[in-house]
Amino acid sequence: MLIRALMYSSGMLTLAGALFSPLHWLGEHLFTFHMIEHEIVMAVSAPLIVFARPVGVILWGLPGAARRVVGSMMCSSLIRGPWEWCTSATNATIIHGVAIWAWHVPILFDAVVTDTALHRLQHLSFFVTAILFWWAIAWRSDYGASAWYLFVTMIHTSVLGALMALAPRVLYVAQTQTATAWGLTPLEDQQLAGMIMWVPAGTIYAAAAMTMLALWIRSSSEREAQDA
Repeated sequence: MLIRALMYSSGMLTLAGALFSPLHWLGEHLFTFHMIEHEIVMAVSAPLIVFARPVGVILWGLPGAARRVVGSMMCSSLIRGPWEWCTSATNATIIHGVAIWAWHVPILFDAVVTDTALHRLQHLSFFVTAILFWWAIAWRSDYGASAWYLFVTMIHTSVLGALMALAPRVLYVAQTQTATAWGLTPLEDQQLAGMIMWVPAGTIYAAAAMTMLALWIRSSSEREAQDA
């Protein structure tokens, strides 16, 4: 219980740090920091919250009447059906992947920089789809399948990061327009942002995949030992 509480607290603190600290302001001025903000939300905060599995504790923290109402709603087919569909590993991986790629289309990403409502929608979609993805990985799949979907996510996000980092020209004009005030050219700002998605974020997914793979091998060995 203590570990789960620490994970949940860490997840909420990192989420608040990404969205409400000076990092958010920096992200509005430099693509590099904007990418750091996104990766914290998707690859740090979301998995910490999911692995903490806080829903039960949160429910018990509600008043009795509210707890019964919310519990009944969560168990209803209207909520449970879509949740089960969205957190199947294949569906969650696709939904999360589509959100990542769609929001990084240059014309849409640049629009986010100048539209506060659209910016909030972007952050919300990144966080919600990351919750779906990590929930599928943690609680809906066996270790082997989880490793596979993590590798798939690592590959497609790394490809996206590489495309940004290796592009010969600036793709995100509005997002990088203030880079020169920070001692970077717009292209350098874009390249750094791409590198962050490509390497550090890819390393998180790779480490999670290798952990799941190790757990899968260990569980397989334990089953074989029991059957022998």
